[in-house]
Amino acid sequence: MSHASGPAIEGLLPGSFTHAASGVSYRIFERDGKAWLSYRRDDSNRQLQGEQELSWFIGSGKRGRTYLFSREGYWFESPVNWYTKKQVWDMNPKSMDAKELPMTLPVDSTCLHCHASGAQPSLPGARNHFANDPFQHGGVGCESCHGDTTAHVDSHGTAPVVNPGKLTPSRRDSVCLQCHLEGQVAVDEPGRSLQMFRPGDELGEDVRFFANANAAGANSRATSQWEALLRSACKRKSGDALTCTSCHDPHGSPRPEERVAYYRAKCVACHSDAAFVARHHPEQQDCTACHMARVSTSDVAHEQVTDHRIPRHPNAPDVTFATAEAERLALIGGGKASDRDLGLAYAQLALRGDAAAAQQAILLLDTAAGHGNSQRDAELHTQLGLLYQEGHDNKAAQREYEDALAADPASSIAAGNLAILEATEHNLPRALQLWRRVQQEDPAQLAAGFNLAIGECMAGNRDAAMEALQRLLLFSPDEAKARQFFEQLSENTQACSASRH
Repeated sequence: MSHASGPAIEGLLPGSFTHAASGVSYRIFERDGKAWLSYRRDDSNRQLQGEQELSWFIGSGKRGRTYLFSREGYWFESPVNWYTKKQVWDMNPKSMDAKELPMTLPVDSTCLHCHASGAQPSLPGARNHFANDPFQHGGVGCESCHGDTTAHVDSHGTAPVVNPGKLTPSRRDSVCLQCHLEGQVAVDEPGRSLQMFRPGDELGEDVRFFANANAAGANSRATSQWEALLRSACKRKSGDALTCTSCHDPHGSPRPEERVAYYRAKCVACHSDAAFVARHHPEQQDCTACHMARVSTSDVAHEQVTDHRIPRHPNAPDVTFATAEAERLALIGGGKASDRDLGLAYAQLALRGDAAAAQQAILLLDTAAGHGNSQRDAELHTQLGLLYQEGHDNKAAQREYEDALAADPASSIAAGNLAILEATEHNLPRALQLWRRVQQEDPAQLAAGFNLAIGECMAGNRDAAMEALQRLLLFSPDEAKARQFFEQLSENTQACSASRH
């Protein structure tokens, strides 16, 4: 874990490849003691060429590696990743099918919490905007599992630190799950985030994780091991006695030649009947080959995940999560989710295209909005606004966005979408005011930047429209619509004047 991140030049893996879908060729290389990414497309109709200095690497290289870069204090993930298992360069998992160069994948404190030490809080306005470097130093340090170690170090090891093994089961498990649980959707608690978690805390006080109550496909996500383990007979029979460290040493991994014997010993520690062990496939000492087979992941290309359901037979059916209200989503770890949390979870599904989840999300969030503290809950009102806007109830959406901005004036999603509705109501001055704020504070919101350019042109402000497009292209140089619009305005000095009428 100490090698999970660091200066880009120290973790540089030189290479090159061409992405077929976008036609962009990438090269990762060293120059003058620094790490660089170059990109180009030789299509005469869509020419592209540029380069970007890389500041940090993320990923030990055991599974893969990516790089981080900064523009104006905004931090982004490289469009390309190294995938160790297949020994290939390819696009990052969210950009496999991108038709344009993706340079605006934001990196926030929650992402960095599990890959580096001392992840810093972001500045108001954008989750990937930091005053300086987004974390204090590379690698996952002792503090990630043992809390603040200052007194321990100062006392030459005599002062205590958090010992996860001595915590209550849920707090013990939280130490591992802060980075080894993803779920289908995750919902931050009001005013909290994963970045705030400290060893000894209850993870559920910062973020709640949900998965399909129906287990189908749950084991194919790259970070789904815990939810799969909860469905296993081993966990259901052992209860709190079985945890991550029952099988895994957090301070190291067995050498390849020791792996089979190491994990077999873990299995027979519980399945300890000598006669059973002696007769159970003595020719196959690798228990995991049959009972924890590796399958391709559904959310990260070129990667596999070990089946933590530990089925008796490789094709055994999944065990489902029980939910008291027969909800489609279950709170991982059990318990009853609040209307707010469950509503936000369904909202995430709805905004991914799950139409059936939208109505359920609205019902739950409307109920939650009637509670006393909802006025300060920007996320609740933003998601309600998005749902109403998707359902073409613009008045309700406007109301929710206004409430979201009252709770958090820096909410760029609420401001950008409210601007669209204001423009639809022919309130262009308010729309422009909102879009200008979004582009200034959160320039990776490309749609808001493009809408700002259109709005400025409609208001007759050609120079302002061109400035908006230039700023958009600074962050996303391959944005075809923005480049075409900029060229039109450059060639026609009267392009926006007619828009005043």
